Amino acid sequence: MAILVTGAAGYIGSVVVEELLKAGKTVIALDNLSQGYRQAVAPEAVFIRTDLADLPGLESAFRHSTIESVIHLAALSIVERSMSDPASSFRNNIVGGLNLLDVMLKYGVTKFVFSSSAAVYGEPDKAPIKEMDAKRPLNPYGESKLMFERILYWYGQAYGLKSVSLRYFNASGASEHCGECHHPETHLIPNILKVASGQFSEVSVYGTDYPTSDGSCIRDYVHVLDIAQAHILALEYLPKSNSAEAFNLGNDKGFSVLEVVETARKVTGTQIRTAIHPRRPGDPAVLVASSELARSKLGWQPQFTEMEDIIGSAWRWQKTHPHGYS
Repeated sequence: MAILVTGAAGYIGSVVVEELLKAGKTVIALDNLSQGYRQAVAPEAVFIRTDLADLPGLESAFRHSTIESVIHLAALSIVERSMSDPASSFRNNIVGGLNLLDVMLKYGVTKFVFSSSAAVYGEPDKAPIKEMDAKRPLNPYGESKLMFERILYWYGQAYGLKSVSLRYFNASGASEHCGECHHPETHLIPNILKVASGQFSEVSVYGTDYPTSDGSCIRDYVHVLDIAQAHILALEYLPKSNSAEAFNLGNDKGFSVLEVVETARKVTGTQIRTAIHPRRPGDPAVLVASSELARSKLGWQPQFTEMEDIIGSAWRWQKTHPHGYS
């Protein structure tokens, strides 16, 4: 019996595949390689290059393997792109996801773990954010994740699908073999480390006049290895789940942008130059998720909660992969 992982060549997907293999699972890794890297997929996994829009390709994966459950990470995830081209986000994240669900049900697979996002909440009324708080996505990417969560609920009601959706903010850090490599890179920590390694001259900080301790935004960072473990725990939880459930994955504490920069200076031993810019529209002062429910129901216990550990792992990977997987 195998576990199918979509988006398996991406940042989070490649680490999920690694951890599943370590746990002794048989893994089928599916990716179209539009944003992922074949080199990131552990060689022990069966790799299939196809797209969620390719129904024959999807059917072939199920027809030639005995799949017991699916972890779905494939998505267009760049917020700025979703704003300029919402059609692509909805086509990939909704229509592609529906194709996957329909093929699953055709082959009798009813266990599903979904990589959602804390972007479903939009600008929160309070922090830390809890699962039942208001959901007001600020962009088509967050909207697509929320829409798909609702689809999972109705598929559970009508077709007996059991699903767990995991909502998290900033996946960060690296495993020994897999790290963060995006083109373009939009995330704070890898861009800071590109300055530390001499690839960039400075890192941008947007806003230093927020009502926080140092004036910069506070965000939640979760180590990618802890996120991968949460996906495995979610698989184990599915048999006792109530059709469709959602859990936040958070550090339960936030780190400001300037704190992250200062920690990176200590970890790398380099002077990291910052360029201060005005606030970006729609950027809340504090975004931190409560993971109390995931801890109590999934038994999730994150192991890498200090920023030094997160940046340290990313820095080690950056030094051995200065140009990513190229």
